[in-house]
Amino acid sequence: MLGQSTAIQAVRAQLQRYASCDVQVLIEGETGTGKELAAREIHYASARRDHPFVPVNCGAIPDSLIENELFGHDRGAFTDARAAQPGLIDHARGGTLFLDEVDALSDKGQVTLLRFLQDNEYRPVGGGAARVSDARIIAATNAGLEQQVASGHFRRDLHYRLNALYLRLPPLRERDGDVAELAAHFIRLVAVRLRGPDKSWGADAMQALLGYAWPGNVRELENVALRAYVCTEGSVVGAAELLAAEPAFAGTASAPRRRANEPDLGFSAAKLHAIRKFEHDYLTRLMQQAGGNVSAAARLSGTERRQLGKLLLKHGIETKRFRSH
Repeated sequence: MLGQSTAIQAVRAQLQRYASCDVQVLIEGETGTGKELAAREIHYASARRDHPFVPVNCGAIPDSLIENELFGHDRGAFTDARAAQPGLIDHARGGTLFLDEVDALSDKGQVTLLRFLQDNEYRPVGGGAARVSDARIIAATNAGLEQQVASGHFRRDLHYRLNALYLRLPPLRERDGDVAELAAHFIRLVAVRLRGPDKSWGADAMQALLGYAWPGNVRELENVALRAYVCTEGSVVGAAELLAAEPAFAGTASAPRRRANEPDLGFSAAKLHAIRKFEHDYLTRLMQQAGGNVSAAARLSGTERRQLGKLLLKHGIETKRFRSH
């Protein structure tokens, strides 16, 4: 999970701790914040890393098939059951079963899952003897389950079972400084994916990205990078190309963040905004003066080359656009 903000560093530390605790985890976060990515980081940092990670979208399982999907069925369990079929829990044996959109489970689905979590026992549809699963359960939701419980839409006893460990993923608007790094990362990934030339963000486009509220979070940023890359003929994605790719950046539809000079902006947020703007403007002038040479820029600014490289990456500043051809 890329980013150097305080919020995402705290999440990474929490993921490492949870990887060593072999119990259920509940991950909550807005759409596009990377809940499955977080679940995968827990799995692959744990002792279960050599066993399967099995994701399932709970909202896509029909109510009538919930037991069959989770537990599988034996031969002859129903008319078309010509052979035994393992369920998702069997596929996740020794590994992790990731239940995405767990809040979408019906009343029947919640009861089915709760019964399984009480003792990790289950029976395939049409089967006889009970079986025991050792799969770890990680659940995720973009709805606050506590509120769902209070409103009567989610069982409190199931919430307790799933919520042994809890993780909240911060939305992108709370990750100060991470937008530039992620935007630079995604534009590079698009070039590799499409086997096209490298492209970079222009200063005006980057300012627009930094001022956007990102209701779709990291997933939205990834999609914007793809569309902006495709809509750009040259090597630099400017504000015009960004607007052509994503009309939401025009006018008030972009839902911009509050600016640092607005009176209702808190001191800490205003300070972070001012620092970010200073760093970006300083680095841009520095690279112009150094002609895109990072070593020369490090000498001019009196900083270590490695540290300067991290700052350039953080602000999405591509050095090659400052080099004379």
